[in-house]
Amino acid sequence: MISTILPYLSTELQEHTVRSILVLLLGIPLVYVVVNEFIRRSARIKGFAGPPNWPLVGNIPDIRFNAAEKYRQWSKIYGDVYQIQLGNVPVIVVNSAEAARKIFGQNSQALSSRPVFWTFHKVLSNTAGTTIGTSPFNDSLKRRRKGAASALNKPSIATYIDHLDVETKDFVKEGFEGGEAGKVGVDPMPMIQRLSLSLALTLNWGTRMGSRHDPMFEEITEVEEAISKFRSTTGNLQDYIPILRINPLSFGSRKAREMRNRRDVYLTRLNRDLDDRMEKGIHKPCIQANIIQDKEAALNKEELTSISLTMLSGGLDTITTLVQWSVALLAQRPDVQKKAIEEIRKYYTDEEPLCDALDDQKCEYINALVRECLRYYCVLRLALPRATVKDVVYEGKLIPAGSTIYLNAWACNMDPKVWSDPEMFRPERWLEQPDAPLFTYGLGYRMCAGSLLANRELYLAFLRMLNSFEILQDSPVETHPVKGSADPTSLVTMCKSYKVIFKPRNEEALRAALEKAGEKGETVG
Repeated sequence: MISTILPYLSTELQEHTVRSILVLLLGIPLVYVVVNEFIRRSARIKGFAGPPNWPLVGNIPDIRFNAAEKYRQWSKIYGDVYQIQLGNVPVIVVNSAEAARKIFGQNSQALSSRPVFWTFHKVLSNTAGTTIGTSPFNDSLKRRRKGAASALNKPSIATYIDHLDVETKDFVKEGFEGGEAGKVGVDPMPMIQRLSLSLALTLNWGTRMGSRHDPMFEEITEVEEAISKFRSTTGNLQDYIPILRINPLSFGSRKAREMRNRRDVYLTRLNRDLDDRMEKGIHKPCIQANIIQDKEAALNKEELTSISLTMLSGGLDTITTLVQWSVALLAQRPDVQKKAIEEIRKYYTDEEPLCDALDDQKCEYINALVRECLRYYCVLRLALPRATVKDVVYEGKLIPAGSTIYLNAWACNMDPKVWSDPEMFRPERWLEQPDAPLFTYGLGYRMCAGSLLANRELYLAFLRMLNSFEILQDSPVETHPVKGSADPTSLVTMCKSYKVIFKPRNEEALRAALEKAGEKGETVG
């Protein structure tokens, strides 16, 4: 048959060159689409319903904006657990607290890995490596998780209180001085970024970011924000549509390489500076130095950097964005501020605006406020995807090893079977149901390793901010977690820019407390 077809094609090409080229130009893509559709359909996981999808791209056009909310809407049609198709990749999406408990809680080891994405893992992360949260499961990950666990457990966090003390005081100082003691509006985002970045640098490398005017502040925040976007589904079509990877002019790949190179520069500088201080014996205790000196940890340089990157990107990705949303909401909710200050007054007067840094979350309402902000805003609404390393069975249906599973943390936090009023922002719910599940930090083996530190940081920042200031709205901003999103395509849901008035509750006492902290060298500002 081949001996008959080849001479025929050769004759056709010679006698009808233009027509043959047109047929090839049309035929090859058509053949690719047909073959690819067969591959896509064959990859689907049997037994799981899901929305219809487009050739080549699957459901990507449907989830371009506010993906987690779209998944939540689909769950009302297709059930709590259903299947979508992102290009060639079938994905199981989990959208309720009960389904999350069954799948993630009961199959922790089976869901211990992450899928490998072309842009993030093979282009962006091939020099400095990945964070703990984005790494596939292997022996190196186990070593890094063990190192991070020892650095982020409760006894270790107790040793970081001095750092939390300094950074949250500086946060209050910036609000006070930048707002001219409540006379002008302040954009709190740079303040929050400096707090999180300086804390990450201090904890990991023993060096702090005393001012947001430091050139490194601008560089790190810009690069880490750009890198975060490379984990967005709709921003990296080549992760799901293999043919796009052969494009030598791919903007996504070019941008990823640029951010990788820029990140390598400041990571090298931070690592080298710490090495120099350690050699001279003048370094301050920090996570990376402690692990270097721990001979049992047996971590190489890349693994050490991975732990530090985890702290760096985690704080800038999530803590900053959560606090930005929360401050905007508090400015519009004087009732919440009133209740908060009533509860704080049980422990502190307005003569003690900065409160005690050693306060281990004793004000229950502030704890409830933090948890409600975490629930309602849930800035990483789709927890980082899992890859199954073993078969998982859900309600008699098989999810085979090698499958990708999404935990829709946003939908789980808004589950009407857990809460009768999930759409309302109401901190009191956590006093009424203190044992209710919270999905913002993920679930199971790969949940956020830094959750205890994040909770302590958020508690102290909220406590001092609310005891120091009445927060008033200066410029209007939408605070609804879906409608107010600045970039509905981003993995991390960010609030639109705004300004607030930080009006001192007791200006004289606050000024005196900040001056006293400055005299002791506790703030830099």
